[in-house]
Formats: sequence, structure tokens, C-alpha cells
Amino acid sequence: MCGMRGERGTLARADVVVVGCGVIGLTAAICLREAGVDAGIVAARLPHATTSSVAAAIWYPYKAYPEVSVLSWGGRTFEVLEALSDTPESGVLMREGVEIWRERVPAPWWASAVPRVRRCDDDELPPGYIDGYAFATPVVEMPVYLTYLMARFAAAGGSVEQRTLSSLDEVDARVVVNCVGLGARDLVDDTTMEPIRGQVVRVRNPGLKRFMLDEENPEGVTYIVPRSGDCILGGTAEEGEWELEPDPETAAGIMRRCTHLEPRLTGVEVLEHRVGLRPARPEIRLEREDRPGEVPRIHNYGHGGSGITLSWGCAEETLRLVQEARYG
Repeated sequence: MCGMRGERGTLARADVVVVGCGVIGLTAAICLREAGVDAGIVAARLPHATTSSVAAAIWYPYKAYPEVSVLSWGGRTFEVLEALSDTPESGVLMREGVEIWRERVPAPWWASAVPRVRRCDDDELPPGYIDGYAFATPVVEMPVYLTYLMARFAAAGGSVEQRTLSSLDEVDARVVVNCVGLGARDLVDDTTMEPIRGQVVRVRNPGLKRFMLDEENPEGVTYIVPRSGDCILGGTAEEGEWELEPDPETAAGIMRRCTHLEPRLTGVEVLEHRVGLRPARPEIRLEREDRPGEVPRIHNYGHGGSGITLSWGCAEETLRLVQEARYG
């Protein structure tokens, strides 16, 4: 069921309540319910109104720490997403593409989480680039994927109540799972949380199949992520910036950089401009918190630009922590 925003709680007392309905919260709630845990969701915004809906989204660890945990959670998520690519309604595609560099670079630190990573052949590198890696990775069409996740959560008996919380104390449950992302800055007074603003341009796909990533472009982070009918072109990584309105000059720069990398984008139809705020933190917070006289809290937030990349691995860790809190 969905209540109105701001409405006092109507969700019947659940064993576990997940707060937040972006890809992190929704995946955690699915993992809980499919393991037999009575879990519901309370969220101010439904999935298609969250930052998750703006994401490109490609499996690729980006601005999330610590790396050892990211590698573990990311490797597990890769396995789940690769399996989901055989389910058409999931919106997950396996795509091969390249990450390119203007200098010689070592193997990616995350390479052990990906089954096949190889150094680029010379003919795979645009002019001016001397090194790079090719690999196949899940590309996730977020509007389709979020609809799939919501349907999967409902099929497992889950329900969502839409309302805004001013405190986690307002949640009536045996265990509370905090997946509010950037909202943790206010909801649990976590001042380490900072936005990393990402602006993208969604364009008609002119027939591209391979993604292209240029993280160290001196003019700004640049990526081309083709999906079934469109492409997401990016981007920006503006730390501490909260502005949600797309900037025309920034959009023009994105188009210029991406067209330089892929000339087939010249004159392509622009479908949409979007901005999302990545929920960044010095380290991901995934832990159990016990406070005297209060229900246990499981925190699962601060994934930076890696929400999709870490979602299933972090959901399984959340399940383990919830089970410890209930039975440990």
C-alpha cells in the first residue's frame, strides 16, 4: 500500500522496515522478503523519483570506499546482474565496452570481480588515447529495472508506504534498515554525507552497442552508455554541489566531449536532460547499530556512484545483519 507523502504511519507493524526506496533500499527489501523476513518499505519518494532513476547505469565501481569491501560486494552484484540479463523484463543487458586512457595504466583494481578483462587493441582506441581495457559488464536500464524490482517486491508480499520521516524513531518495527542515501545527512545527522552532482544527457541511440568510459578526460568525466533505444551521455562529478536543475552549458560540454569520442552521435536527437546527486561518504556505512532501549538499526548507505554496482552484495550483507539482530 502507498500512503500520501507526510501521512502518519499506516504500514502495519512489520518485523523489519526498510527506510528508503532507491535501488539500495528496494534491493535490500527484496532480499529480506525472499529470505522469509516480514519486511516493508517506508519512503518519501518512490523509486522513479529517486537518484537511482537518473543513473546511466553500468556496473562499474565509482567513488565508493573502502575498495576491499567494494570489491566483495561488487563481485557478488556482478554475478546477480549477469544472471538477470537472461530475464528480458529486468532491463539488464550485458554489453562490452572500453575504458580508455591517455597514458599507460595498470590493470583495473576491480578486475578480479569481472570474468573477462583484456587490454584494448590499438584499433579500439580513439585518436589521442594510448591505453585502455575492454570488458563486458551489466548495463541496467533503470526505468525498466526499477519497475521490475517493484514488481518482484510486491510478488514477495512486500508493501510500500510513502511518507516523509523526521526521525527513524517514527518507524514501528523490530528492526529498522536505513537506506536513505543522501537523506542520512538530516535523518541520522551524518554530516560526512555529501552530494556528488551528476548531469547527463539522454539521446536517441544511433546504433551504438559498446559503452565508452573516459574518467580522466581533462575537460570532465566522459561516458557513453548505449541502452536498447537510447544512450546516456555524461557527465559530471561535482562534489558538494546540490543544484538539481540541468545546466545548458554543462550539457553542451557533455555533447561535445561524447561526439568527439563517438562521431556517430553528431546531430543525434536529445530526449532529456537529467541531474542526480550521488550519495557520497568517506566509507560506505553498512553496519548494525544498537542503542539502549531502542530497536536495532542496520545502516546501508553512502554508496557514492556505485549504487547499482554494490546493490545485491550489500543487500545480502544487510540480510545477514538483520538475522543477527533478530536471532543473534
